[in-house]
Amino acid sequence: MTDIPPSRDLTRATVSVFFVGTLIAASIWILWPFLLSIVWAIMIVVATWPLMLRMQVWLWGKRGLAVAAMTAALLAVFIVPFLLAVGTIVENADRIAGWAKSLQNFVLPPPPGWVGGLPLIGPRLAAGWQDLASAGPEGLYASLAPYAGKVVNWFVGQAGSVGMIVVQFLLTVVISAILYVGGETAAERVKRFARWLDGQRGEDLAILAAKAIRGVTLGVVVTALIQSVLGGIGLAVAGLPAVAVLTLVMFVLALAQLGVFLVLLLAALWLYWTGQNVWGTVLLVWMVVVGSIDNILRPILIKKGADLPLLLIFAGVIGGLIAFGIIGIFIGPVVLAVTYTMLEAWAGGDKPEVVPELTDKT
Repeated sequence: MTDIPPSRDLTRATVSVFFVGTLIAASIWILWPFLLSIVWAIMIVVATWPLMLRMQVWLWGKRGLAVAAMTAALLAVFIVPFLLAVGTIVENADRIAGWAKSLQNFVLPPPPGWVGGLPLIGPRLAAGWQDLASAGPEGLYASLAPYAGKVVNWFVGQAGSVGMIVVQFLLTVVISAILYVGGETAAERVKRFARWLDGQRGEDLAILAAKAIRGVTLGVVVTALIQSVLGGIGLAVAGLPAVAVLTLVMFVLALAQLGVFLVLLLAALWLYWTGQNVWGTVLLVWMVVVGSIDNILRPILIKKGADLPLLLIFAGVIGGLIAFGIIGIFIGPVVLAVTYTMLEAWAGGDKPEVVPELTDKT
């Protein structure tokens, strides 16, 4: 049999790589409109897979019933807050318009004495508050007008993309349902590909990625949910209007690692403005309590999912958020976690440590 010349073999390999690369690029181009939904669906399914299996046990071992229940839960997570927010805005439309007009005559009272005694931020907060109070209604309105304009412009710009957000979420729910149905098959294919790349070490890294997703979901999303719910309870007890909308805003801010301080602080200032000084003080104290929960709760929850350095996870959350937007909250820690463990394993010559009970049905 005649041997193939090296030049011909190199040409055939080059052409093969070119066609494979072209097919991959074309596939990514075709799937690009659905890429965000696919990534979200993978994150959701990996994070909630143990819950889906438990749901299946509760529903007489029927996978179809469990998938239907999880799909309904995902739809409720979006539809219920959305309807509450829209209903609250419609119900309070006249009141919101009245607030906007009253800002021109709003007189900010001097800061209470205890504000200056707050640690770290007290003197600066008291000085800024006093400057705004001394400026009078015209000065206050002039100071807030640029920021109000930016906020209004941002909301107007985002209004056009609401329909696309709804479509993306519905696609995410549909893809999540498909992945729930065949989750074991998809997980086995991922682990098989990882084994092909780097043997047992590659499979362990794939399992670590799933653990990191679960840990970040527990630490970031659950903490944001608890903080926003507690903040909403404080707003409702203090008698604030539009609690549903404010709670949703707090959840988004907490999810983006900005915390719930801004909403609660503005609500407390509004209470002071309306003469409800006692409730304003109570809400400020509640703001400190609720805003400090994430420093304790988030590390504990993240550690339950992935035993990784907290500095690494924090850098992944913040860096991923800056680089990729809200989805980067999940992508950043996963990438850093896998990279960190891979480098550690290569440096030590050992395979990554994986908790045995978390490798089943990942």
